[in-house]
Amino acid sequence: MNPIYLDSAATTKIREEVVLKMSEVLESNYGNASSTHGFGRSSKSIIENCRKRIASHINASPSEIIFTSGGTEADNLVLRSAVKDLNINHIITSKIEHHAVLHTVEQLEKDYSIKVSYVNILDNGFIDYTHLEKLLKSSYSTLVSLMHINNEIGNILDIQKVAILCKDNNALFHSDTVQSLGHYHIDVKKTPIDFLVASAHKFHGPKGVGFTFIRKNSGLKSLITGGTQERGIRAGTESIHDIVGLDEALSLSYQNLEKDNSYIMDLKSYFISQLDINIPGVKFNGACSDFINSTYTLVNICLPVSSTSAPMFLFQLDLKGIACSKGSACQSGSGKGSHVLSEILNDNDMNKPSIRFSFSVYNTKKELDSVVSILKDLVNNTIS
Repeated sequence: MNPIYLDSAATTKIREEVVLKMSEVLESNYGNASSTHGFGRSSKSIIENCRKRIASHINASPSEIIFTSGGTEADNLVLRSAVKDLNINHIITSKIEHHAVLHTVEQLEKDYSIKVSYVNILDNGFIDYTHLEKLLKSSYSTLVSLMHINNEIGNILDIQKVAILCKDNNALFHSDTVQSLGHYHIDVKKTPIDFLVASAHKFHGPKGVGFTFIRKNSGLKSLITGGTQERGIRAGTESIHDIVGLDEALSLSYQNLEKDNSYIMDLKSYFISQLDINIPGVKFNGACSDFINSTYTLVNICLPVSSTSAPMFLFQLDLKGIACSKGSACQSGSGKGSHVLSEILNDNDMNKPSIRFSFSVYNTKKELDSVVSILKDLVNNTIS
């Protein structure tokens, strides 16, 4: 059978139009954007036009968009500078954040002795908003860091509610929006968020490039020092072709958003129904089977299989040409269990195989039928 790619939450297939745009720039626009000659000015103009278009998608000012190598760098930039330069001494986050946030916060706690508070997580994977509000009632200088869409279970944070809670309590709000930008609209004029991040490879763009939105006059300073690129906030020669790829991918994502959303949501709905029919006892982790409160792009399932058989499931699926994940791509090779699922599943379900399947416009129902059939056979063979 042909390989089936169902791991778009880890990274997406790059669009052909994006490859074409990037190739044109690689061939023709090779000047350093910091150079003052014609080649440099041409490259600088391309970057600034991209910055304007990207800013328009979230209703930001172009000066509030800083290009980075991706989400992890952007998260580090915001969190580290907030502590070092903005005198933040209290970070509120959750234990189901991406490790780009969790590990950075843990290191900041060690290095700067800041206070770290973890908001309670409910059994369905949502944060306890009442507990968050309680944590915000403190005398500390506080930053809240909560992701918009969880990369493992797909739960959607009420980002507007959290932003208003933070503003009302004089706290800064940072959100890892890597799984949502390009898939959902965010208007930073309507949502009083201070910092958000994006990564191009999550919406059919190139790897190794992203951006952070930094609200004007925030006082955030550079994480990488050297040159004065990116308004002095991110030193290093800009990768023009990658920025063009980011811009093109984001523009196409929003141009096709309604159509793509409908198509992918139909795939998700079909996949869930076929799993229910063919695999009795299958469970859906978090709120991923809730079509309103979870993203349309992924499903995370717990299979009714014994703990002794669980470790081989991903391996068996890979042998059959199916690409999926046991959690985020950043941890799948670690051999450790999911830190997200460990917060919401009981011990019995934690010992069973949980697998994340994530979709894109490049998938079909025929592919999903093949996956369900293979899963059904694996489960039945394991039980028998």
